[in-house]
Amino acid sequence: MDNFLVSARKYRPATFESVVGQQHITNTLKNAIKNNQLAQAFLFCGPRGVGKTTCARILAKTINCENITAENEACGTCASCRAFSNGNSFNIHELDAASNNSVDDIRSLTEQVRIPPQSGKYKIYIIDEVHMLSQAAFNAFLKTLEEPPSYAIFILATTEKHKILPTILSRCQIFDFNRIKVEDMAGHLANIANKENVAFDKDGLHVIAQKADGGLRDALSMFDQIVSFSNRNVTYKAVIENLNILDYDYYFKITDYLLNQDIASTLLVFDEILTNGFDGNNFITGLASHFRNLLVGKDSATLKLLEVSDGIRTKYLEQSKKASASFLLSGLNIANQCDLNYRNSKNQRLQVEISLIKICHIHSALNLAASGPTEAAKKKSASGVTSGHPAAAAANIAPQGASSQPASAIPSLPALEKPDPAQAQATTKPALPISAPSSTPSSQANASAPLPAATSSVQPDAVSKPKIAIKPMKAVASLIPNLNDLSAPVMEEEDNGPKYLSGDSKEPFNEAELITTWNQYTEKLLKQNKINLYTLMTSNTPVLKDNFQVEVTIENRIQEDLLTVEKVDLLNALRVQLRNYSIDLVLRQAEKNEKKRLYTSHEKYQHMATKNPVLEEFRKKFNLEIN
Repeated sequence: MDNFLVSARKYRPATFESVVGQQHITNTLKNAIKNNQLAQAFLFCGPRGVGKTTCARILAKTINCENITAENEACGTCASCRAFSNGNSFNIHELDAASNNSVDDIRSLTEQVRIPPQSGKYKIYIIDEVHMLSQAAFNAFLKTLEEPPSYAIFILATTEKHKILPTILSRCQIFDFNRIKVEDMAGHLANIANKENVAFDKDGLHVIAQKADGGLRDALSMFDQIVSFSNRNVTYKAVIENLNILDYDYYFKITDYLLNQDIASTLLVFDEILTNGFDGNNFITGLASHFRNLLVGKDSATLKLLEVSDGIRTKYLEQSKKASASFLLSGLNIANQCDLNYRNSKNQRLQVEISLIKICHIHSALNLAASGPTEAAKKKSASGVTSGHPAAAAANIAPQGASSQPASAIPSLPALEKPDPAQAQATTKPALPISAPSSTPSSQANASAPLPAATSSVQPDAVSKPKIAIKPMKAVASLIPNLNDLSAPVMEEEDNGPKYLSGDSKEPFNEAELITTWNQYTEKLLKQNKINLYTLMTSNTPVLKDNFQVEVTIENRIQEDLLTVEKVDLLNALRVQLRNYSIDLVLRQAEKNEKKRLYTSHEKYQHMATKNPVLEEFRKKFNLEIN
């Protein structure tokens, strides 16, 4: 029995023409060979399984071929091509940088570069996973990579270009490999299946290509696995069973239930999906992809974005006609939000079920939004406002939402009489809104008069007058000054809570008076055991600026925080003592070039020793210590 060789190795491309999905790179390399414009270094980068190492080997084989064909391909029959195919070529060297990433490995490589090829034109060095080289290895490789011998060509391959040093990138021709398209991958799998006499259907190969996510090597590995599983009959059912993929039919079925607002059937299908072992997060992301495909299928211009087989594409086109764009967009938004919240949810199944119920009610919400103005107009016409009936008009005087406001929202006025409880119970109509007082004397008189009791009938002319709703007053009793002392200062409340004294007094004062009041306040701090604040305020002398601003110099953030906390009490004390309510405190950051204050004994000694170095010699001579 012959040894089995996986398809990824057995059908590895041997020529540029057989490379799948990278025509932009193969054409460039063939033209470079034809015009003899080969660079000294190439960098092939892209995701895994897209042909980077394969193209590097084909390039190395072709440029050393003795009989290059008219299509700029290797002949495969000369001595160099046969040596390469047998794996014993002395001119082509492959190095795995993942396991040979030290400086010694690169030094050994540079020593080999000095030896010219014994046969052929070039010595080619293929370094795979080059991003795994260490920083020192990259630096040791720089000079050789920039100025190699004329016969040396380096081909670097990596999946993570961002990890390579910019100095390396600047010395290479960079080729970015694309993810292989689903159609190209499915066609390649079909060719292999024909060569291997494997039965298949196109839908199954498309599912394998989509699952591979652009990597042909992954697709070939899955293809070999399914061939063994299905006994050489690759069908759509065999693929979804073996790869544990949610069937398209599930999404088509559940979308029909969502469009019909059938919540029960939707939840039963979701339960069947969970019973089959699928994860709820995979289901909701797949449903979002299904909605995306339906949205793409609604326009013929975007139809090419559907990377599915012809049979599945027909189903998408049929279902996209049933679903509106607004339904699909709303469903996408709900599914995306569920995907974001899924991992943090403690009841993940409930999270998905709530999202499905929301999607079921999208049509109801859209219909309600579309018919909202019409229903409102019907209610307005039936309310009796246009009929001219006084009782009907009285029911619509109050503004919308006024009846829902709590009674505590309206401030209590001492001048108003309390209504009789029996009379309040007998009154069924809401009270008329109070009109806002104006600055005219007549309006002030009306505001001070007691309000009339609400009655069941309203004068017709009162209906036509515009009604003004009074915003609820914010009851802040502590901010109202004492009416017996009109000259007393007012406590003004700031946004963050502290209260400042304010008044009309702005008596002038000089800096000496300011310092005296400042020192009096610091003595109070000392009695209150606020030592840190006392030290800070005694070491900083306030400076009087324009507009009665008191400037204090601070050196760091800690001092700023101390003065900010004490600012309210400090300003209140200064304003009362100096009888000036325009005083404000301004903190100024000390500049770096200012003289630093000396606090500790060590700082004072270091300052003195800097000015007089003999002092340090004196201390060492007599073995003195600084206390």
